[in-house]
Amino acid sequence: MDFKQFFSQIKGKRIAMCGIGISNTPLIMNFLKQGARVIACDRRERIQVGELADRLEAAGAELKLGEDYLDNLEVDIIFRTPGMNFHLEELERARKRGIAVTSEMEVFFDLCPATIFAVTGSDGKTTTTTLIAKMLETEGKTVHIGGNIGNPLLPEIENIKSEDFVVVELSSFQLISMRKSPDVAVVTNVSPNHLDVHKDMDEYVEAKKNILLHQNAFSRTVLNRDDPITEGFRKDVRGQSLGFSMNRRLHNGAWLDDEGDLHMAYRGVDVPVINRKEIAVIGDHNVSNYLAAITAVWGYVGVDSICKVAREFGGVEHRIELVRELDGVKYYNDSIASSPTRTIAGLKAFDDKVILIAGGYDKHIPFEPLAPYITEKVKKLFLCGATAEKIEKCVRDYKDYKGEPEIVRCENLDEAVRLAHKTAQSGDIVTLSPACASFDAFPNFVARGNYYKDLVNKL
Repeated sequence: MDFKQFFSQIKGKRIAMCGIGISNTPLIMNFLKQGARVIACDRRERIQVGELADRLEAAGAELKLGEDYLDNLEVDIIFRTPGMNFHLEELERARKRGIAVTSEMEVFFDLCPATIFAVTGSDGKTTTTTLIAKMLETEGKTVHIGGNIGNPLLPEIENIKSEDFVVVELSSFQLISMRKSPDVAVVTNVSPNHLDVHKDMDEYVEAKKNILLHQNAFSRTVLNRDDPITEGFRKDVRGQSLGFSMNRRLHNGAWLDDEGDLHMAYRGVDVPVINRKEIAVIGDHNVSNYLAAITAVWGYVGVDSICKVAREFGGVEHRIELVRELDGVKYYNDSIASSPTRTIAGLKAFDDKVILIAGGYDKHIPFEPLAPYITEKVKKLFLCGATAEKIEKCVRDYKDYKGEPEIVRCENLDEAVRLAHKTAQSGDIVTLSPACASFDAFPNFVARGNYYKDLVNKL
């Protein structure tokens, strides 16, 4: 089916868009323009939605707001927002009543005429997605970027041509219901995450695997060969199976040698691409992201374009982002680190011990793996948020913890920044790398990172 057939079919249909936010608002406007009858649903009350409510009604949408926004929806199709639990009771009841439940990304995959690159993983997916897009753009390709990053793509479907390239970041929440896979699938790694929403770790892993389960023989799959879970996905690959590794030489994929050179081995030829010292962003985890991106674009992009991006790309905001240097102290914003594995990667990126600010919303992920790295890489630990007590207990209970680093509990991020500034001396590094989501105090990691940067810039 092409997009003209699709929009012809939805004309006059009653369609519920669940969640009035970044991803669904352009979709609502687009579907109204195509003649659909759209019910815009949101848990928030009208006063919280604000002027957007007036704008949607003026465009022709019907609003269903408040706590019961999903009850008794008399519609033909429900579009769930990416963050909405697939197994939500109200959605299950709707399915039993014969109502189709889908998502923007599912429909986009069905209609997209272009080559699709998609990236998922517990860590590194935004940076890897961005790198792939930039490498393709540098090569002169027309690229559309979206999914869990950027703008929704379905409203742009009419402007996407078969010779274009689409690069999407996909979360487990988006993948759980996907029944179509991309032309090039990349899995950066899989570690415990979002266990506050998924039924268990098995469901989370199976959701991630959906990125490759529906590929065909002409597809490409790129898997992290250093990660035991993604390594386990290899048996399910249907097309070309490539990998990337920081630890060993590969014969099909990108790998890092002992001298710091990144290689790409493909069809019997091994090509040295670039040395890690030439990569503008710091950290082993970013080298790994480059290896993943190189493997994904190999054959689509030349070595010159890959190297140009590596030397010039300064990183994605909120990912070990240098905020400022004040009195010889460097302040970094790593607000994206919403899990212990992300914080571990952030700590390993620095050669010296750091002053760490951590803590936040509890996603029910164990913090024990973080304790050895805090003990080894942190000179002072400032904890705030709902998980402060859990993190402190894990560090204090760690067998090698001998009272260092000193642990300071703070009422909020403001106090943590103030005390870190008071403590830090010339040559020190202060980094916000929370190991937790932000929802106990902020709507998302972006708001948290921006608030931190504002605090630091006011010092």
